[in-house]
Order: sequence, then structure tokens, then C-alpha cells
Amino acid sequence: MVDTNTFLLIAGLLLLIGIIASSLTVRLGLPFLLLFLGVGMLAGEDGVGGIPFDNFDLAFLVGNLALAVILLDGGMRTKRSTFRAALWPSVTLATAGVILTATGVGLFATWLLGVDLRYGLLLGAIVGSTDAAAVFNLLRNSGIRLNERVGGTLEIESGANDPMAILLVVIMIELLTGSAQFTPGALLQLVLLQFLLGGLIGVFGGWVLVGLLKRLHLAEGLYAILIVSFGLVVFAGVNRLGGSGFLAVYLLGLVVGNAKTKPPESVSQIMDGLAWLSQAGMFLILGLLVSPANMFENALAAVSIAAFLMLFARPLAVILCLLPFRFRWQERWYISWVGLRGAVPIILAVYPVMSGLENSQLLFDITFAVVLVSLLIQGSTVPVVARLLNVLIPAPPAPTNRHPLLNEADLSLEVDEFVVQPNAPVLSPFFNANQNDSANPQCVALIRDKRPMDVDGAIKFKAGDRVWMLLHSEDVDDVAAQFSGQKQQGMLTAQNFYGEFVIRPEALVDDLVKSYGIAMAPAEQRLTVAELLQQRLGKHPVEGDRIRLGGLRLTIRQMDGDTILAIGLKLGSHKNPQ
Repeated sequence: MVDTNTFLLIAGLLLLIGIIASSLTVRLGLPFLLLFLGVGMLAGEDGVGGIPFDNFDLAFLVGNLALAVILLDGGMRTKRSTFRAALWPSVTLATAGVILTATGVGLFATWLLGVDLRYGLLLGAIVGSTDAAAVFNLLRNSGIRLNERVGGTLEIESGANDPMAILLVVIMIELLTGSAQFTPGALLQLVLLQFLLGGLIGVFGGWVLVGLLKRLHLAEGLYAILIVSFGLVVFAGVNRLGGSGFLAVYLLGLVVGNAKTKPPESVSQIMDGLAWLSQAGMFLILGLLVSPANMFENALAAVSIAAFLMLFARPLAVILCLLPFRFRWQERWYISWVGLRGAVPIILAVYPVMSGLENSQLLFDITFAVVLVSLLIQGSTVPVVARLLNVLIPAPPAPTNRHPLLNEADLSLEVDEFVVQPNAPVLSPFFNANQNDSANPQCVALIRDKRPMDVDGAIKFKAGDRVWMLLHSEDVDDVAAQFSGQKQQGMLTAQNFYGEFVIRPEALVDDLVKSYGIAMAPAEQRLTVAELLQQRLGKHPVEGDRIRLGGLRLTIRQMDGDTILAIGLKLGSHKNPQ
């Protein structure tokens, strides 16, 4: 790279090639992050591009900057209800789970590579944590829907496990360099400093940023820049104080994304673009950093370690950590399978290189190969394994496009586009879309056969119509259901998942008992159906949770926070477990 223009030309070309080629990943079912790693490797010194690049300091800087933006965006898209339902399982996996995984992989690597135990444990610590960039990207773009507890556990774990992984890596490097002076009290202080500083400053910073967003009047394009710059200040500041900047910036995003006055959708779209660019740039530069020739020299050992991690170390850690929590066995296996490795292990592998440790290049090459195997095998099978293990729940109907108009604490309005599906409820002759009162939406535009139609008076829809409705944001889901028809054959439908009937949460269990001849305890018989579900499922049930009542299956169909709004009833569920 001779000069600035050459650098910009190469960087732009690499990014452009990656973006254009990313459409292939959708067809092949591969994570696009794997593509950018591949483009970087091909452009590197051993690839067709022949670009010499071995600047670990620059890669470390870019990686940390990109991860801060990715975690900030991920936090903004995590619902508070998800956080409540999945907090403790996630925290357990992010702490004890990382330690168990790192220990298991470390012992195996020590035996396989014939290295000092400290080097083996260092490798285990490097690959012991899941990667937020990979998990966020794949779960949100794979076309599947998990219940909040499973999906939230995976996302929050990946956003919160970096402090423990970094701590373990730093401890092992100091043990190897002979500079470690750790006592049990010092270790505990270090752990508490990482989590408490990161947690407290992240939450407090989120409140401050929410206040700024309410009071400042900026050009619309500057709000996302304000959020990112504030997030970077918190990230770097917490790191300087000895806390976990990764945890802080994730929690900051969580507070901002769940504030009463949320950033408008346009800001969220800009944040998505910045997070996408951060992921692409980070994986490109990490791909440039690796030497495929060196990596292939250790390919057999790396594949063996990756297989042990995916098939033994991670599943054992997940099963042990989730034993105290209410997960089905299929859900535990799925959480263990989606323990994706990505940019975080590669960045952690830069630590020993920058510290000048012996065998650091070996650790880096094996880590990179483990990440490739994880993205290639686990990343490409996220939706397939979800279907095999029956951990999916039906995706709710949604607008084709959403256009927010007003977003205030006590009033939110938007215009949403819908396409009328065959057999949709709006095709009923009794449906009127222009009852413009507080309980009904208003149709503001309709396109039929590529021609605008009159929307005054009563409207009779036809299948294929494109319709724009003026809605309160809280009514969008209900209206979307009115435009949705039957699902395609073979897809998971609401009826075969939730059941043939919808019952009210205040319905009495006693009525069900008498109607279907079910024997049960008198104390439960006096409860409402919602109370029975709450009693059996615990404090934070989520949509998709279910219980059996004799030959019936009751499944939570709709939630508002911790309040059950609708329940599905399926008859003869013992014959159809799905």
C-alpha cells in the first residue's frame, strides 16, 4: 500500500467485492461474516491479492472499535422483557460457562499439542467465549424465530461473556510471562471491577444518553452519530478505569433501546448500517491478518480442537450451567450448538502476539481455524438444527414496510404497508378498514393492479392489494394478523403450534376440567388458566411456553411483559408433540 489513495482503493474494492458476493451467502445458507473472512484471506499475502499485512496493533484497534459498535446496536435491539426472562441463564453461561468451556478445551489442547498446560489453558480461554457479532447476525437474519428465553439467552450471553474471557486470557498471559501476582482476593477484586464498573457505568450512561436524546434537537442523521460517539466514550472510559467496556456499551444500548421515548426507526436503520459496516470491516482486516499457509500446517489439530469444543466442551458446559433453569432438553442442545465463535476469539488471540509470547503465532493460527470451522459448520446450520430440535415458534405477521411518524412517550403513530394475503380476515365482506376511531386503524392508501384506488368510505379488499394503514404502534401486530392468510404448506403455522383454539387468560381451569374430564388437584382447579400457567412456569414465562393438562396442551400465545394475554389450546397433544 504505497499511498493513501492506494489504501482507499484497495479497502473500497475489498468491501465492494464482499457486499456484492454476500448475496451468494443467502443462497448457500452461509453466514456473510465467513465471506468477508474469506475475501480478506484471498486478498492477503498468501492469497491472490498478495497484500502484505501483519499489523496486529491496527487489527486490535479496529476489532475493539467494531465490537463496541456491534454490541451497542445489539443492546438497542434487545427487549427489556427478553432481558428479564434470560438474565440469569445468560449470566451463568457468561461466567461459569466460559470457565468450564475454557478449562475443557485447554486440557484437551494441552494433550493434543503436547504444550505446557498454561499454553493449553490460554488457548482454551481464547476460544472459550461466544461472539456477539456472529450470534446477533445469524439469529436475526436466518429467518427463524426462537422463544424469548432461548434467543435472549444466546444474545445476552454473547454480549456479556467478553469480560470473563478477557480476564482469563490476561491471567494466563501474566502467568506465562512470570508477572502474575494473583491472590484469591485480588482475583475476586478484578472480577468484580470488570463486571460492576461495566454494569453500573453502562446503565448510568444509558440514562444520561436518553436524557440527551430527549433534549437535543439535531439533524436526523446526527442522532445515530451521537449514540455511537457516546457509546465509544463510555466503552473507552470504562476500559481505562479497569472495567469491562464491552459489557458497559451493551447495557448502554439496552437502556437506550428500551426507553419510553425510543430513537426513531430511521436512527435504528443507520445503527444497523454502522453495525453491518463494523462487522464487514473487522472480518476483512482479520482475514488479511492470517496466513493460510501457516493455518493449514496446523489444520488437523485445529479441526480436532474445534470438534471437541463444539461436540463436548460447549455442550457439557451449557448442560451443567442450565440445570437450575427451566429449559427443555432440545433447547439446551440448541443453545450449546449456537455457541458461535467469531471475531472475539481472533481479537483475543492477538493479545499473546502483542505480548511477545512464545508460540503466540501457533495460538493465533489455531484460533483462526477454529473460528472458520465454527462459522462454516455451526453458522450454516443454525436454522436446520432449530427445525430438527423443534425449538422454533411461529413468526407473527408483520408489515411489509414501517414508516414511523410520531414517537413520544404517550403517543406513537406510524404508516405501515401490508399485502393482502389469500384467506386473510380483511377479505370478509363485514370488514371495514376506515372506521376512524380510537379502536380502529385508518386506510390512507391502496394500490390494486399497480393503480391507486379510492380509500374514502367502506373499502373491500382483494388478495394482492398493497395497503397503507395509519396506526398506533401498539396496534401493529393485531392489524398485521388481519392482513395475513394461511401459511405455505410445510411451514410452522400458528394453529399446529399453539392449537386449534384460543382461550382467554381469565378462563377458569375448573371449566376445562369439567369439559374434558380431567383429574387434577382441587387447589389448581380453582385457578384461572393464566394463574395455572404462572404457577407451573415460574416468574417470567415467555411466548411458546407450554404445560400439559390431561390430554390437553396449553401454550402461551401472546404476552405483554410478564402478563399473559392469550393462550392456545391443543387437543390430543400426546399424539403430536409439535
